[in-house]
Amino acid sequence: MNLLRNPKIAKRLSEDIRLSVMGRTRLMEVCGTHTVAIFKSGLRSLLPPEITLLSGPGCPVCVTAKADVDRAVKIAGQKDVILTTFGDMMRVPGSGTSLGEERAKGRDIRVVYSPSECLGLSAENPEKKVVFFATGFETTSPSVSATLISAMRLKLENFMVFSVHKLVPPALRALLSSAESRIDGFILPGHVSTIIGSRPYGFLASEFRTPSVISGFEPVDILEAICMLLRQIKAGRPDVEIQYKSAVRPGGNPKAVSLLNEVFVPSASEWRGIGVIPESGLKLRPEFSALDAERHFDLSLPSSSPSDDASGCLCGEVLRGISIPTDCPLFGSSCTPEYPVGACMVSAEGSCSAYYNYGGTSG
Repeated sequence: MNLLRNPKIAKRLSEDIRLSVMGRTRLMEVCGTHTVAIFKSGLRSLLPPEITLLSGPGCPVCVTAKADVDRAVKIAGQKDVILTTFGDMMRVPGSGTSLGEERAKGRDIRVVYSPSECLGLSAENPEKKVVFFATGFETTSPSVSATLISAMRLKLENFMVFSVHKLVPPALRALLSSAESRIDGFILPGHVSTIIGSRPYGFLASEFRTPSVISGFEPVDILEAICMLLRQIKAGRPDVEIQYKSAVRPGGNPKAVSLLNEVFVPSASEWRGIGVIPESGLKLRPEFSALDAERHFDLSLPSSSPSDDASGCLCGEVLRGISIPTDCPLFGSSCTPEYPVGACMVSAEGSCSAYYNYGGTSG
């Protein structure tokens, strides 16, 4: 088994963890990339049984609300529209269909690898409205900001964005504010934190007394982050520490944050499995209203549209840290990566997909 890049350091860290743990401890890795890294490297086998790792709402595909997928489908059904999005979004289930299914029916829905590709597509198709379905966290939103600024400069009147971007810190506040929360510490996302830094997470320690560490993605990084969390717990002094010092600064990336704030403003947003969280989404500022798909299309949905996942699907509970994928009665039977029922099985970074591909159907 290709376990670790530095086995000696990993062995020492795992021993430190064993000596530091003080009874049952529930740690949540917020980022889907961490979830996959933990499984692929076999880190769980190095942890004492007292430590439970939970997967959080850090997979952008997984937390995109069913209603927002339905709205994107509605946009794609309009005359003379080219809808673009990232590849993972194609199979995310809406109320009754997905973007992939709609493309198979003949809708002009295209996968792009960068939002900037939409600028060329708009210039090449002046008779069409090109709409980018913008998903993701603080990591991707600055590139969408740059694309929108370029579109304004180029005077592309047929390019628009449907933004369902999410912000991570408000989601963590919502989790800890819930009566069902049983989280003793957070392994915070590295990619998001390269943009926003560590300061926006300060409330985790000051208000909720919850230890947190921003971690890199190598196995030894994650083990060190767990050691740091356990030291905070043992000392009774919660903090927000940076393990991923090679990429993350307390103030983040000021230029990227400035770019984001130039185009977007925080707004309430619906998270699949969690609900509506105040100030957790990003909507276009009024200055960019000409490029805002929500102002150009009727995106209202029937009141009968279901908001929950398919009957029996526990994706929402998994995202909230209440359940693990193998608790779900659909896991590995009627719900697989080839035929996903819930969004947590769609993305390669989804918790259920990671459990299925690397953890085995027995969890």
